[in-house]
Amino acid sequence: MNKLILNFKSKDSKKIKNPSNFLGGKGANLSEMGRMGLPVPPGFTISTNVCDLFYQNKKRLNSLLINQIKKELKIIEKDVRKKFGDLKNPLLLSVRSGARVSMPGMMDTILNLGLNDQTVKALANKTSNGRFAKDSYRRFIQMYGNVVLGVESYHFEELIENYKLTKGVLLDTDLDEDDWDGLIKDFKNIVKEKTKKEFPQDVYQQLFGAISAVFLSWESNRAKIYRKLNQIPSEWGTAVNVQSMVFGNMGNDCATGVVFTRNPSDGSNNIYGEYLINAQGEDVVAGTRTPQYITKKARRDAKVEALSMEESMPKVYLELHKILKKLEAHYKDMQDVEFTVENEKLWILQTRSGKRTAKSAVKIAVDMVKEKLISKKQAILRVDPNSLDTLLHPTLDEKSSIEIIANGLPASPGAASGKVVFTSEEAERLNNVMQDVILVRVETSPEDIQGMHAAKGILTARGGMTSHAAVVARGMGRPCVSGSSEIDIDYEKKIFKTSSMEIKEGDIITIDGSSGRIILGSVPTIKPEISGDFSKLMNWADNIRKLKVRTNAETPLDTKVARDFGAEGIGLCRTEHMFFDEERIISVREMILSKTKEDRLKALKKLLPHQKKDFIEIFKIMHGLPVTVRLLDPPLHEFLPKSEKEILEVAEVVGINIKEVQSRIDELHEQNPMLGHRGCRLGISFPEIYEMQCEAIFKALSELKKNKQKFAFPEVMIPLVSTEAEIKIMKELVINTARKVQKENKVKIEFLVGTMIELPRAAIKAKEIAKHAEFFSFGTNDLTQTTFGISRDDSGKFLNDYIENKIFSIDPFVSIDEGVEDLVEIAVNKGKKVNKKIKLGICGEHGGDPKSIYFCAKIGLNYVSCSPYRVPIARLASAQAEIKKSYKS
Repeated sequence: MNKLILNFKSKDSKKIKNPSNFLGGKGANLSEMGRMGLPVPPGFTISTNVCDLFYQNKKRLNSLLINQIKKELKIIEKDVRKKFGDLKNPLLLSVRSGARVSMPGMMDTILNLGLNDQTVKALANKTSNGRFAKDSYRRFIQMYGNVVLGVESYHFEELIENYKLTKGVLLDTDLDEDDWDGLIKDFKNIVKEKTKKEFPQDVYQQLFGAISAVFLSWESNRAKIYRKLNQIPSEWGTAVNVQSMVFGNMGNDCATGVVFTRNPSDGSNNIYGEYLINAQGEDVVAGTRTPQYITKKARRDAKVEALSMEESMPKVYLELHKILKKLEAHYKDMQDVEFTVENEKLWILQTRSGKRTAKSAVKIAVDMVKEKLISKKQAILRVDPNSLDTLLHPTLDEKSSIEIIANGLPASPGAASGKVVFTSEEAERLNNVMQDVILVRVETSPEDIQGMHAAKGILTARGGMTSHAAVVARGMGRPCVSGSSEIDIDYEKKIFKTSSMEIKEGDIITIDGSSGRIILGSVPTIKPEISGDFSKLMNWADNIRKLKVRTNAETPLDTKVARDFGAEGIGLCRTEHMFFDEERIISVREMILSKTKEDRLKALKKLLPHQKKDFIEIFKIMHGLPVTVRLLDPPLHEFLPKSEKEILEVAEVVGINIKEVQSRIDELHEQNPMLGHRGCRLGISFPEIYEMQCEAIFKALSELKKNKQKFAFPEVMIPLVSTEAEIKIMKELVINTARKVQKENKVKIEFLVGTMIELPRAAIKAKEIAKHAEFFSFGTNDLTQTTFGISRDDSGKFLNDYIENKIFSIDPFVSIDEGVEDLVEIAVNKGKKVNKKIKLGICGEHGGDPKSIYFCAKIGLNYVSCSPYRVPIARLASAQAEIKKSYKS
C-alpha cells in the first residue's frame, strides 16, 4: 500500500489486511460504512503511517503530503458542490483523530474549519441563518484557539458565561446573532492577547495547523497516560480524518447525538443514548448542556419532561433505529454511534465498538451467542479479562441506613466511598498515601485522566451518560455519577452544596454509579453474586483453556475466596505472612535474636502449633487440590522490632537487656537485604527453621488423615535457589523431616519438593537444579528485579521516565519483559530435558496479567498463580491465550 491518504469511498481500502492499523479505527469504520451505503459525510483519512513521518520530519507535514491533501479536498468539493474557502458556498471541514483503538476524549478534534471573517458571511447568506453561521464561527475560534494555538479553554468559557449573566439567560442557545458578533470579536482578541498573533484567516493554514495538532495530540500528556493505563503501544500513532461538516446547530430541525446499540451499563438489548436539538456533537460529549433521551421508554423511566428523539423526530428516529440494527449485525458487536441531523437529514459521523462495563460486556457476549451473532470462542475474546475486576468486588449493602444528599445520572456502575477532592492533583496525592477519594468536578476533561484513575469514584455536576466522565469511568471500571444538577461546586472554597447541606474537601461521601445516588459518609458493602451470564462465560472459558489457574494465598479467608472464584490449588503460600500475627511475632523475634541453637529451638517450638493450625485450615479448604508452600523467604530484619516499645517487649521475653537487643539488631542489619541472608540461605545457616516449618506441614496432614478429613496435596518450595547443591541439601532436609513425622504418626504422606526460579543463575543452570526439583515455580517479581538489577520498591521513581523515553513500553513488573521471558524459556527447556514430568508454573504478579498469561500458555507451563480476586481474570485470559494460539498455528 503506497498511498498514504485514502478517500472514504476508495476501493483500495478493501485491499488492506488490517484496515484499523492503517486507517485507524474511525477511518476504517467510516470507509466500511461508506461501502455499506450509509449516509456518511464525504471525507478522507490520512493514515497512521503519516503520523510516524510527521514526527520524523520534525513535527511538520512535508510538501508531498500537502499536495495529496489538496487533491483529496478537490474530490470532497466535487461531492458536496461546495468549495473550501469560497465566498459564496464555502466547504467547512471537521478534522478528527482516529487511533487504532478507541481513546475517548484523549485526542483532539476541530470542527467548523474553513470559517473566517469572509466565509462566515457567505455561510450566513447561503443558509439565510446568521445566528447559526456566527455560532459556528465562535465555536471554531474557541476550538482552534485551544487545540491548535494553545489558548486555555476557560478564557473562552468565562466570556460566554459573562454574556449569559449580562443577558440573564442560562443556555448558549438563548444568545442571539448580535451576541455572537460580540463574542467573535472578544474571542479573537483573547487569541491575539495570548498568542501575540491574529487568528488565522487563511483556510489552508487553518487546515494544516489542525492536522498537525491532531498528530501532536498523540504525544500529549493525557494521551500518554491513557496509553499507559490501557497498554497501548506509542508506536501505533494516530490517523487523521478530514470530513465535510454537517450541522446540528442550524435550528430546531437539527440535532446531534451519541447512541449505543445496547445499554453499555447493564448490557440489556435496548438502544441507549442522548441527543441535543440545535447543537454540535461536542456539546453532548463535553456535557456543557444536559441532553435528552433517544427513546420514549428511556425518557419515561427517567421521569423527565423533555421529549425524546423518538417523539420529537419520529422519521429520523426510525431511520437511525434501522441503521443501528444494520451496524450491529455487520460488526457483530455493540456499537457506539455519533450522528448529526441537519434539516431533518440523518448523517452518521462514526461508529466504533462501544466502551462498556464488565457486567454488560459479559451479558452482551453471552446474549450474542444466544442470538447466534457470534460463537462461544468469539464471546470469550470479547471480554477484557482485566475488566472483570470490577465485577468481583463488593457493592452497597442496601440494608444499611443511608442518607441520600443528592442524585445524578447512573453513568458507570459500582459503588465507592472516599474523601471528597476537587482536583486531579489532590486525588493523586491522597491515593499515593493510601487514602480513598471521590473526584468531584463540574465536568471532567481529558486533562483529569490521572485524577480519575487515582480516584475510587467520580462525581460530576454536568454532563450526560455519554459525557467524557461517563465513558472514561466505564472504561476504567470506576463508579461514576454524572450530571448531578442538584450539586453546586465552588472550586475556590473547595466545597459543594446540595439543597440541604454543604460538603467540604476531605468529607467522606459514597456514590452509587448503578443508581445515581450520592450518599453522606461511608456505606457498608456486600459481596457480589457470581452467577448467571458470568458463570456461563467462565464455563465456556474453562472448557477451552489448558493452563490451570491457582492462587497466591496464605490465610483461610483468601483461600476460600480463591476457591469460590475457581482456583485449582495454591501456587504460592507465603509462610512468612503467618509470622506477622500479633501472637506470633514475639516468638519469631525471640527465635531470630537467639544466640544458640537451643534457644532458637525453644522459640520455634512455640511457633510450631500456630503454623500447623494455619496449614490444617488451608489444606481443608483446598482439599483435593495442590498447595505449594514456600518455606521462609524474606530477610530476618523484616521481623525485627523497630519501636522502643517493641524492643523492650522482646528484651523481657528473651531475658536480655535492651542494649543487647539493639546490638543484635545492628548485627543483623544488611546493606542490601533483598540480595542478602534470605531464602534457602537461611535454611543453610539455620536448618532448624525449615525443619520446624516442614514439621508443621506434615503434622497438619497427618492430623487430617487420622481424622479422616479431606486434605490438599502439598508441594514444598525452596526459595532463592541458585545452585544444585542448595536444592540437594534442602530436599534432603524436607524428606528427612517427612520420614520422622510419618514414623511418629504411622501415616504415609505424599508430597513434592521443588524450587522457585527467581534468579538468573537458577534459570541458566536449570538442568542441574531439575535433577533434584520435582517442580519449578517462576517467581517473576524477583526474577525481574534480579535480571534488571532494579528494586521493585524503588523503581517507581524512574520507571515513568523509562516509559516516557520509550526504553520500556510498559512497566516490567506489570507485564513480563522479553528478557525475563527468555530466562523462563531457557529454564523450562533445560528442566524438561532432565525431568520430563517436571511441573511448571508461575507465581509472580505476572500470573494475573493477560499478556504474560499468553506467554505462559505459549511455552507450555502447567499453571499460573495469582491473587484471589484475579483468579477469574486468569481463567478467562488462559482461554483467550488458547484461542489465539490456535488462530496463529
